[in-house]
Amino acid sequence: MEELLTIGTFARAARLSPKALRLYDELGLLRPAAVDGESGYRYYDPGQLEQARLIAWLRRLGMPLARIRQVCDLPAPDAAEAVAAYWRQVTAETAARGRLAAFLVDHLSGRGGTVEDTTATLGIRYAARSEPGPVRTSNEDVAYADQRVLAVADGMRGPGGDRAAAAAVAALKRLLTPSPSSPGDLLGALADAVGDAERAIRDIAASTPSGQVVTTLTALVRSGTRLGLVHIGDSRAYLLRDGGLFQLTHDHTYVQSLIDQGRLTPEEAVSHPRRSLLVRALTGTGAAPPDLSAHDVSLGDRYLLCSDGLPGVVPAGVLRETLTGAGGPRQAADELIDLAYAAGAPDNLACVVADVVAEEER
Repeated sequence: MEELLTIGTFARAARLSPKALRLYDELGLLRPAAVDGESGYRYYDPGQLEQARLIAWLRRLGMPLARIRQVCDLPAPDAAEAVAAYWRQVTAETAARGRLAAFLVDHLSGRGGTVEDTTATLGIRYAARSEPGPVRTSNEDVAYADQRVLAVADGMRGPGGDRAAAAAVAALKRLLTPSPSSPGDLLGALADAVGDAERAIRDIAASTPSGQVVTTLTALVRSGTRLGLVHIGDSRAYLLRDGGLFQLTHDHTYVQSLIDQGRLTPEEAVSHPRRSLLVRALTGTGAAPPDLSAHDVSLGDRYLLCSDGLPGVVPAGVLRETLTGAGGPRQAADELIDLAYAAGAPDNLACVVADVVAEEER
């Protein structure tokens, strides 16, 4: 017993409270080296100080206790990557909350206004295609378009991936009746639809051998002069306006996080061996929230939604040139698919092209 530290001495050395140490013992995070059989007093080995300090640091990061337990069980290099992955998730969620906060400030201060229902004067002309890559034996990509919903979803290969993608899109097709009257209502409806999708995906996962299915989801839902954007994963949404092509979404991938940190260039990311590794997607757990935002509609806008198989082989400059020069949405979608096939298209392809037009031109 002489070599062990009392809980009070150990707590001071680890800069933790005895109450925290008792909690960590109860949760199995940090068991004492010995417990007095009569008094129940806890004793700790000095060699446990490093783990105690690690737990304290992770708590200060805001990491949940269940996740801390997983990190503590890992070898040091894997634990380092787990901490980095957690922080990428935190920063992404913080950025998404920041965008939502900015929207709410505008909305509550009256700068955001309400959605004017101009569905009688504006229409959407659209085309949707989903095709298997030439080297694929199955297609888990879904593309869908109508006057209200434009969506693509890319399910993970294997049992259930196609059903997960279809379930994500189906959840969006069921919402917005009647049309929301404000941007806040629109984003709230999108969040509810994602919750419905997660529950459907959870049921699908329960019926698959692996118990896990994954899908991306990128969709635009129209309400009057606004489009609500919901996005999670590495499918993309682009806007062509006044000759410029703007990417509306941010990839939720490991390589994009490296680009954001300045550790990788976009050119290097193209050939990175982990370029398809997702850090956020729909999995049925609800653990990763999607990005939600509202965008104004303008006459003459052209939107492209696509799974990662298209921008993975067709550069942004070629996308812009094709979208600018093509005729209607069907011709543009066909040309984009043809370009992807010509470039080898190792992945499946899903794309939606939609134009904002006057109602009579629809």
